[in-house]
Amino acid sequence: MGEITSVLNAVRDAGEGDEVTLSAILETAGEHSLTAVLLVPAVIVVTPLSGIPGFSSLMGLVIALLAVQILAGRKHLWMPQWIRRRTIERKNVQWAVEWLRKPAGAIDAITGRRLTVLVHRPAASVLHLACLVCGLAMPFLEFVPFSSSVLGAAVSLMSIALLARDGLFALFAFLLIGGAAMLPYLIAG
Repeated sequence: MGEITSVLNAVRDAGEGDEVTLSAILETAGEHSLTAVLLVPAVIVVTPLSGIPGFSSLMGLVIALLAVQILAGRKHLWMPQWIRRRTIERKNVQWAVEWLRKPAGAIDAITGRRLTVLVHRPAASVLHLACLVCGLAMPFLEFVPFSSSVLGAAVSLMSIALLARDGLFALFAFLLIGGAAMLPYLIAG
């Protein structure tokens, strides 16, 4: 089983009851690493759950908080209580995990140790900084349905790059961010 599938399995099994707190999801994923925790909200934003009003903004703030902690060198996760207490229905978590299972398996199958210079310090810090910027931008994209999914995909690719030590995914992430940044100019021009 690959890194991404392991993280999905941990998220699926997080917490107890019909509703799962964000705290339970993040702590379960955190058993893998803080980078694995960063992958969780990013991947969730890529799913249709991002269409829930306010959800992309919340996930963007979580991504930003996680990126800041990783950049600061923290080993243990800290989140404000108001974020930790937010709940998601278990059926939605399980649906999102199942929706992502096939792509996660495909990603696990194609990752490898390539361009590793892009996933080790100091380049890894650039990836975490890009995750921070993407997270902070998500609340501003809330008014355009599903637009945060593009940034969520970029953060997902960067997290996958760091987890699998595959710099090729980091390159894809920066291409995606560049394309997203150019989109308004292409549309207007």
